Amino acid sequence: MKLLKKGDVAGAKAYADHVIDQAVTILSAGHDIKCAFATPKLLEALALKLMDKGTSIEESGITGIFAGGTEFTPQWYRFCREELLGPNIYITPTYGNTLMGLACGKPFDPADNYKITYFAPQPRAVIETVEFNDYDQLVGYGKTGRVKLYTLTKELFIPGFMERDEGERELPHEKYPWDGISGTRPFHEFASTTTVGVY
Repeated sequence: MKLLKKGDVAGAKAYADHVIDQAVTILSAGHDIKCAFATPKLLEALALKLMDKGTSIEESGITGIFAGGTEFTPQWYRFCREELLGPNIYITPTYGNTLMGLACGKPFDPADNYKITYFAPQPRAVIETVEFNDYDQLVGYGKTGRVKLYTLTKELFIPGFMERDEGERELPHEKYPWDGISGTRPFHEFASTTTVGVY
């Protein structure tokens, strides 16, 4: 992101290419790697690089992927599952940071039309979707608001941290019986100044 903030798009692209080359080298070295963490851009670049070499993510041994980032949209999710990975690779959308950990996505259901809903890793963290002009007021289900995060671990308590994102409040799910959030994206008041990484 530092390179992008400086306007060095070529440098950022070269760095991403370097990361992908490292991943291909590691995957081809005979290690028993089953799980990967990636952003949409890097996962797509890795899949395409492996295809250019006549192989695939599945053939490399990976069986599960955690992926997240603002580019993880329903359209990209469909493309990834149908064109890059195939039916034998499990992928779950993830949302999070070092304060909360990873919120995983609602289990895939074709009936959801690739909609992505995240559920915080309770009890470690709780996500609320709150009004833009009243951070103590939850928005209604399906309504748009700003992401507010609570974190509680043995070492750390952060009450009501306002994230840089917004999204829609979602109903609980049987696997995750607490509120979720969908459509996460940079908070509209400073979205134009938010740098989205090449990674």
